[in-house]
Amino acid sequence: MFERIRKARERLRGHANVTPIMTSRTLNESVGAKVFLKCENFQRGGAFKFRGAFNAMAQLTDEQRERGVITYSSGNHAQAVALAGQLLKVRTTVVMPDNAPMVKRAATEAYGATVIEYDPEKTTREEIANILKAEHGFTIIPPFDHLEVVAGQGTATLELFEDLKTLDMLLVPCGGGGLLSGSAIAAKTIEPTCHAIGIEPELADDATKSFHTKTLHTVNNPPTIADGTRTPSLGKLTFPLVLEYVDDMRTVTETAIVEAVQFLFYRMKIVVEPSGALGVAALLSGEVSATGRVGVIISGGNIDGDLMSKILST
Repeated sequence: MFERIRKARERLRGHANVTPIMTSRTLNESVGAKVFLKCENFQRGGAFKFRGAFNAMAQLTDEQRERGVITYSSGNHAQAVALAGQLLKVRTTVVMPDNAPMVKRAATEAYGATVIEYDPEKTTREEIANILKAEHGFTIIPPFDHLEVVAGQGTATLELFEDLKTLDMLLVPCGGGGLLSGSAIAAKTIEPTCHAIGIEPELADDATKSFHTKTLHTVNNPPTIADGTRTPSLGKLTFPLVLEYVDDMRTVTETAIVEAVQFLFYRMKIVVEPSGALGVAALLSGEVSATGRVGVIISGGNIDGDLMSKILST
């Protein structure tokens, strides 16, 4: 699997941004470690998702490109598929919940995708996508449960190690597990002693329960502010990868997530969406005790202005 990540790194060269690594003396002093933030909020499309979407779609056959692709997403993967489709000249359709952040829907449509709304209380996005696939012959590019998507996401951590050479710990947000599994594969292959930890909101702790019980758990539309983690469960591919490569899973409160977004804005001057701030939330809240050199994946920065204003005024 690591070889897929290396090939994805070459495939993405010149297309994906090599995102910056940022540090904060204040953060280091607060947690007692050297913390390195891999800022995927500066990735194309505003999140790490571009890596996996472009890597998967770049390998479509001519016939698949002609028929177009479909995906389902609350926002960041939607934008990523739409942007990759624009660059690769592939028609894209996105099934998106009717409560998705408007900034994410607007960006998805601006990249040229056709958005199909659905009510998550009445049906599932997978059901709608499969119906449309059967009708139009689309290829499904899922948000996380796809080996080439996982490989693309793993390139963020590969870049992190290319720059830093060594890490004692890696903290990664977890929704469906694509970023977490790809990151953990890269980290454990390069440096087997690196402690890879996935971070979830307490209100969307299906992956944490699945990890600790070794049985797949699900959650239905959890009411967390971290909308990128509202996936119902880990995938058929990502669940076993998480079990094999991840060392631990931890959860953080909604309060801790808000405080992390505030810290990143006020102290580091960067805009990070709640899902992207989970690793920092785990450090600042003490949920994870940091030691040595700690890498944190900041997964995205796509947040509505209204929500950001609410967070900053809390």
